[in-house]
Amino acid sequence: MAKKSVRQQKQSELLGGRGDAVPIEEGIEQVKKLAAIVADRGYKNGKQRKRIDQTVEISVHLGIDPKQADQMLRGSISLPKGTGQSQRVIAFCEGEVAEAAREAGAVEAGADELIKKISDGWMDFDVAVAHPQLMGKVGRLGRVLGPQGKMPSPKAGTVTPEVVTAVREYSAGKMEYRNDDGGNIHLRVGKISFPTEDLKENIEALLAHLQRIRPSAAKGTYVKGIHLSAQQTPAVQLAVA
Repeated sequence: MAKKSVRQQKQSELLGGRGDAVPIEEGIEQVKKLAAIVADRGYKNGKQRKRIDQTVEISVHLGIDPKQADQMLRGSISLPKGTGQSQRVIAFCEGEVAEAAREAGAVEAGADELIKKISDGWMDFDVAVAHPQLMGKVGRLGRVLGPQGKMPSPKAGTVTPEVVTAVREYSAGKMEYRNDDGGNIHLRVGKISFPTEDLKENIEALLAHLQRIRPSAAKGTYVKGIHLSAQQTPAVQLAVA
């Protein structure tokens, strides 16, 4: 078994073996306390370790069968308080739309030249949006973008005639999601510096969204488990409402 770091040991002591699910607000406070724990020592060169504004992430285990096409979940969401993280967006479009997309925040916008650039190995972006008229050409990038989850999709809202609006929304933090093979949804819900009330509002908005898109074929308990964590903390289990 790998030896725990000083920080991990302190975090374990704080949790004290507690594994019970707690209300959202209490869970957020626990994660904040865990994230505040540091090793109380610097680097070997004498410099002090810097605290980072850790990303807060949520994992929701759903009662769906990921092998069934009518129970798979994929889409996009903008959280009411944002995520504290911008994204690099590219846009597959032409003419005046491409120019407008760049003005809206796209790091690259275009058609044939952009497709070739990506085919040649350039992948310095987080999200790709595309105008429907160009999907015949963009489809050739499926083998490159698909495995990285960057292929534009109508279900995720990244294939749309409203390219400029999509660029603006995704640049501001709108997120795509899809369930994994275990029926889980993983998303960031903010930064550890966010007020507890803001993180709670984001979490509640996400859970409400997941309830709205519950597949009709999903039977039994839908939300089976919720865990919240920051980048450098163990997960805290949240109570399922």
